[in-house]
Order: sequence, then structure tokens, then C-alpha cells
Amino acid sequence: MKLLYSVLFYVLFVIILAAGPVWLGQSGHQDLLTPHFWLIFFFLSGLTLAVVITVIVGQQIDAEKGAQFFLAATVVKILACLVFALVFLLKNKVNKYVFVADFFYIYFLNTAFEIYSLLRNLRNQNLK
Repeated sequence: MKLLYSVLFYVLFVIILAAGPVWLGQSGHQDLLTPHFWLIFFFLSGLTLAVVITVIVGQQIDAEKGAQFFLAATVVKILACLVFALVFLLKNKVNKYVFVADFFYIYFLNTAFEIYSLLRNLRNQNLK
């Protein structure tokens, strides 16, 4: 149940997170979005979802190794994001300032959700 609740909460978060870029695109400020913005958005969002699921399932399997699952998943996420950004920048001609703003908008808000969600699950585990 904890996994299902976290996934549903994350889907709601992603919808709210996508509202800003959708509004920018609809209001004529498309220049504030990197070309292929939605590719970046769904890649980072999918990666964050995979990290959250991995850590929650890992905590359910072995509660004592929850921190190790979190650290390993976070390292994989950071490396995957760096490789993705490198390949994306090599393949596409983008405005570097817009790309940095868009990338960190998605990355940091997803990371904030990830930390909040995992800390909430850890807190519930400590109360038992």
C-alpha cells in the first residue's frame, strides 16, 4: 500500500510540475523552453519514479539496508542525468541558459519530491 500511495502521489506531483511548462507553451513563451523539453521532463521524471520505487521496495525487503538503497539509487540517478545531459547537448543546438534553467527546474523539484517521499516513508518505519 505504501508503494501504491507513493506512486499515485508522484503522478499528482508530476502533473502539477508539468503545469508551468504547459502554461509557458500555451501563452506564447515557447522560447523559455528548451527544444525537446518534454523528452528531458519525462526522462528525469521516469528516473525519479524508478528511484522512489527501488528505495521503497528495497526498504520493504531489508529495512536495515534502506540507506544503502537510497545512496545507490541516488548515485545512479545523478550519473544517468549527467550522461543524458551530455548526450542531449551534443545532439541538439540549444540556448545554454534556457537549458540549464529547464534542466534544474525539473531535476531539483524531482529530487525534492524524492527526498520528501523517502523521508516520509522512513519516518513511518521508525514509528513502528
